[in-house]
Amino acid sequence: MARWALISGLRGDLEAYEAIQADLRQTRRVDTLFVLGDVIGPERECNALLKRLQQPRRGELEPQCLYGWWEDQLLAERGYRGERRADALRLSQGEAAVDALLQAVDSGHLGWLAELQFGFIELNCALMHGSSAAVDDSLGPDSSPLLLLDRVSRLDVNRLFTARSGRQFRLELSGGGIESQVRDLEGQRHQQQSVPQRQVIGIGAGIHYTIYDPGSDRLDFLSAGSRLQQRARGFA
Repeated sequence: MARWALISGLRGDLEAYEAIQADLRQTRRVDTLFVLGDVIGPERECNALLKRLQQPRRGELEPQCLYGWWEDQLLAERGYRGERRADALRLSQGEAAVDALLQAVDSGHLGWLAELQFGFIELNCALMHGSSAAVDDSLGPDSSPLLLLDRVSRLDVNRLFTARSGRQFRLELSGGGIESQVRDLEGQRHQQQSVPQRQVIGIGAGIHYTIYDPGSDRLDFLSAGSRLQQRARGFA
């Protein structure tokens, strides 16, 4: 079975994307490229990168893209989210950031961005920018095990790949059980639910990307143009 490449957080950086594509051309058996959102941002003009994503070159991996937090903010401000606007961006970074984001993306790309999906489910794996809860849900090594379990269990998958935090990590939720007491009109009842082994994986951002082999469950954290980084694993 071939492997996946997972990237996110390019935020208009065409050079970073080109560096990752150059890496992937030298990597055998990588046949699918997933882009988990945040391909745009207010720091730079994003149109060249958006054009490259929509028009891949011959012989290179065609990106399978999702929308991220920055895309969601832009689409909300442009009227693609009903009455919603980019209020989260305004509150966190101010009106100037909203204006910069609007200037960074030509209107001709809005239709393509609006068609991007929230997430993918592939081979018992969920691939999302944030999590099953929301696009802005930032999961990381410091997140509580119960929160991580909730996010994975909502989708009934064994692997959740997330990009919102921008960090590279692998957290394993070891098998166990959840016990609860339920009181209703019929009295008090004891319930026990088994928890299978599941994982939450942060794929990184920018030039930091991840290679995953679904067949062997091997995970490699990489940086474009550099050697393999030490793989990280955590337990919860």
